[in-house]
Amino acid sequence: MIHNTHMSLWIPPSMCHYVTGTWTDAAGAVAGSIAKSKAAADNTGVISVPINLYQNSIALQGSKLVSVDCWWECLTAAMDAVTAVINKMVLPADTASFAATSAITFTYSIDHDSAAKRLTLEQHKMTLNITTPAFLDDDDLYIVQLTMDAAATSALTFFGCRANFTLRT
Repeated sequence: MIHNTHMSLWIPPSMCHYVTGTWTDAAGAVAGSIAKSKAAADNTGVISVPINLYQNSIALQGSKLVSVDCWWECLTAAMDAVTAVINKMVLPADTASFAATSAITFTYSIDHDSAAKRLTLEQHKMTLNITTPAFLDDDDLYIVQLTMDAAATSALTFFGCRANFTLRT
């Protein structure tokens, strides 16, 4: 039996989905790293981050998502707003439609627990701490959505996220 409470999984920017704005693949600030950059513009970009962890149909087995760390950098001008949501979807049965998402309750890390702290010109590591972690059923899909409302000259670079979880088999 495995019960490891210190598991993590890196989710690179190339595995995410981007809406609104001009997003380009870029070299990260450190040689050999990758990033996704959004051109400066007064618009609201949304980054959808799929959380691809082991799932299990047996209760209390598989992965229990505990938190998600997100890294980005804001340059030139502070953002107008930065918010996050963690959505849960359930895979439908054959011939059925996807049901509406449900929000997973979380708290922001102390250095990002107010809107003002998330807007600043700097490199950010924001942690989303799940209030009531649960093991993922084999039909569960989790997606983190980061909404980045940029000012006219805000330049955004997204580096990726890390899912932190317990693994039990």
